[in-house]
Amino acid sequence: MSIANVAIIGLGLLGGSIGLAVREHAPAVTTRGYDRDADVRKAAQKRGLVGTVCDTATEAVAGADLVILCVPVGAMEEAARDIADDLAPHAIISDVGSSKESVAQALARALPDHTIIPAHPVAGTEQSGPEAGFASLFTNRWCIITPPDGVDQAALDALSAFWTQLGATVEIMDAEHHDLVLAVTSHIPHLIAFTIVGTASDLEEVTRSEVIKYSAGGFRDFTRIAASDPVMWRDVFLNNKGAVLEMLGRFTEDLTAMQRAIRSGDGEALHELFSRTRAIRRQVIAEGQDDGRPDFGRKDHGDNA
Repeated sequence: MSIANVAIIGLGLLGGSIGLAVREHAPAVTTRGYDRDADVRKAAQKRGLVGTVCDTATEAVAGADLVILCVPVGAMEEAARDIADDLAPHAIISDVGSSKESVAQALARALPDHTIIPAHPVAGTEQSGPEAGFASLFTNRWCIITPPDGVDQAALDALSAFWTQLGATVEIMDAEHHDLVLAVTSHIPHLIAFTIVGTASDLEEVTRSEVIKYSAGGFRDFTRIAASDPVMWRDVFLNNKGAVLEMLGRFTEDLTAMQRAIRSGDGEALHELFSRTRAIRRQVIAEGQDDGRPDFGRKDHGDNA
């Protein structure tokens, strides 16, 4: 099976970046896109995010070999129902959501007779909207595909080849395991960032202007993450509730242990933890998932998935 026509529903950061990446890395592939926001469609047309910006989802998905839903995970089922009657029988339906079990269930309810293969490109920035996309977003990043049991192998191979062509490294994973892994590597860090920035803004003893003026590197990086799309992250936490709460419970226990170490003056425990976490940072850099230079080697784009 080959993918010659791609429909992208949702033309924000991820949808727009997919369109630009296809244009750069797979120019023979035809792209059509749709966004329910007319202003987004106008901006997408101006930037050339896809070959054709359509006025309806029906027009966008007509004859598509691959349909990628790039909408918040809470909106997946509605978006799928909107196109249910217009899909080609052979079409692969996929997505870019950060929560996979809930998305798989939502798409299965909306499209029981279609080939559904959820996916999650682990890439992004704190920016959102059609102006935020760029073609190299997926280069050397992971794309985790979570196929259901009994999936058509030809369709899975075609989707894997598509993401590989866009520069990503594909990993096949069980949806439940994906949600647990992403809870600890992405969702909990975002929750911590949202919380600590909110705590700082609520302090009575320190003015908000001082928090902003004297932000050191650590807090500054928290604010970058905390600037992420509120709708997207609201839906991620609500749709990956079980895994997030499980990891949050573990984190709370570890944080309590840190409080005890600080209170009791246990410098050995603190040094052991900090040494271990420093080694993990070096492994992240060695794996090519970040840059060891100051400011992570990034000037314009950060990672946020």
